[in-house]
Formats: sequence, C-alpha cells, structure tokens
Amino acid sequence: MMKIAVPTRGNMVDSHFGHCEAYTIFSTDENKKIISSEIFPSPQGCGCKSNIAATLREKGVSVMLAGNMGDGALNVLTHHGISVYRGCSGDVKIAAESFLQGQIGDSGVGCHHHDHEGEGHQCNH
Repeated sequence: MMKIAVPTRGNMVDSHFGHCEAYTIFSTDENKKIISSEIFPSPQGCGCKSNIAATLREKGVSVMLAGNMGDGALNVLTHHGISVYRGCSGDVKIAAESFLQGQIGDSGVGCHHHDHEGEGHQCNH
C-alpha cells in the first residue's frame, strides 16, 4: 500500500505547496488503485517551516504530487523520505491516478518560476 499527498485548494492541485488549504491523502492497494482518500488540513504558515513533512510521514505518506515548491520545502520533504513530483495541476484525483499509471515525472521547477502553462490535469512528463 502507498499513500500519496496532494496540496489541495478546492478539488484542484494547489499551485503552491506552502500555502494550500489542505492536503488530500490517497491510499492505494497493491494493484495501484486508489482505495480511499482523506482531507488533512494544512498547518498555518509556510510549508517548509511547519512540521507538515514529519506529520505526513507519520501518516504513511511516501509521495507528494505538487504544483510548485521552493527548495526549502523540497529538502524537508525529501529528508523525511517523501518523494516529490512537481509540476502537477488540475483535479487532485486525476493527478494521483496519472501518477499510479506511471505518467508522472518531476518537472524540476521550483516555485521561483511562476510561468504556468495550460490547465493540464497531471504532472509534466
């Protein structure tokens, strides 16, 4: 089983990890199918300065699908054993399903770049 966290605003991937309303956490089965989801409220303040990485890891999260994030947040998540895939957008469930189908790769772009391309429904390949 794997747990995937997605910074969320509404039902969409939030473009900035550190300022999202909440995290949607998807649990998967051994066949890479989503079996449940939960909404976990975001702590106040910047994501890289909060304890969100440790908290998500305690909840079993091993993958973060994000829009953009700075190096500080990326380093904190990676230090806690959470693999980060940046460049995601669109519906949170479609992004998670795309990841599970092997269609996701990290864009390598941090949050200092705010040039957003079209409204895609998954991460950059």
